[in-house]
Amino acid sequence: MSVEEFFSVCPAMLFITNLDGRLERTSTALKNTLGVDDTPGQPLRTFIHPDDQGVFDAAWARVQTSSEPVTLRARFREADGHSRHLSCRMARPDEGPTIHGSLHQHLVEADPVCKEALFDAIAAHLPVGIWALDEEGKFLLQEGATTQSMGLAPRQYVGQNVFALHGDADVVRTHVREALAGRATHYLSEMMGVHCDNWMVPIHDDDGRQFMTLGFSMDITRVHETQVSLRERIAEIEQQREIIRQLSTPIIEVWDGVLTLPMLGILDSSRTADVMQQLLARIEQDHASFAILDLTGVEMIDTGVAGYIIRLVSAIRLLGAEGIVSGIRPTVAQTMVAVGADLSQIVTHRNLRAALTYCIRQMTPRPASQPRRSPHE
Repeated sequence: MSVEEFFSVCPAMLFITNLDGRLERTSTALKNTLGVDDTPGQPLRTFIHPDDQGVFDAAWARVQTSSEPVTLRARFREADGHSRHLSCRMARPDEGPTIHGSLHQHLVEADPVCKEALFDAIAAHLPVGIWALDEEGKFLLQEGATTQSMGLAPRQYVGQNVFALHGDADVVRTHVREALAGRATHYLSEMMGVHCDNWMVPIHDDDGRQFMTLGFSMDITRVHETQVSLRERIAEIEQQREIIRQLSTPIIEVWDGVLTLPMLGILDSSRTADVMQQLLARIEQDHASFAILDLTGVEMIDTGVAGYIIRLVSAIRLLGAEGIVSGIRPTVAQTMVAVGADLSQIVTHRNLRAALTYCIRQMTPRPASQPRRSPHE
């Protein structure tokens, strides 16, 4: 592809000028943007806004004597007559007789009037507070809706020292001093019922000297209240779950020294492990002699639960009490048999009534000549 063909199809705004700044070749994109005609020798300078031609002249003088590219930002006159901010990058290849360059879109910084309008809009309408301190901690600025939410009038603190106003506050003793020492800081605070998320940022001049500290506070009171309400709700739910859990597995003392634990529904390993711990603790606390695990209301158990039940009875025996299982349904019995549980060491009864009768008989003194009945009689 020739240079002419490349300039014709290239989407970038490219140009080549002689050392006098007259255009020798331009890309189609640049022609369409600036309205350059096909007449050779048009000065590039004529397409620059009159107020920016001095900046262009200074850059042009540098590029003629420099081996490095030179960049300038200026307003260029477009084909429709309006001016547009563009960035121009130029270089003189090998100190030859031409200057090669390109134009790019450039977002110019907002002018001071625009910046002030933006600042005023933020301070007036957003839930923020904006403030600034000098090197000694004196307020230079205090604006924003958040400061008014705290009961402060606009600029109320301006001219006063933060240490004289709030020197005893932890925030001032730590975060404010840290920011004044040149370190940006972030913290949460509460004042007059208003909760804020705060940032403090040191501001430096061109010589690197910190001459001001900017403070920015965002009102997060609603967020804080929502979080508190959510935590309270979660605590309430946990409390309700604990009550439900205790009601679903109540440990009842039905007789002096006799505890019963009626189980309901479907048992899983997690629930059974929790119940096991509670029952053992209660046996030790009450010095119980018997603990009846009633499975009448249990529809189904898994193999893990079957193993837990066997271990629970063994643990009860280690505490000096007797563990009894009552009300085993056929499906539960099949599961316990499937895991190979040794049921010969476990006292079982058809229902809770039979188990209670057994316990009472065991506690009732008998004549020495009368033999003790079998657990299954």
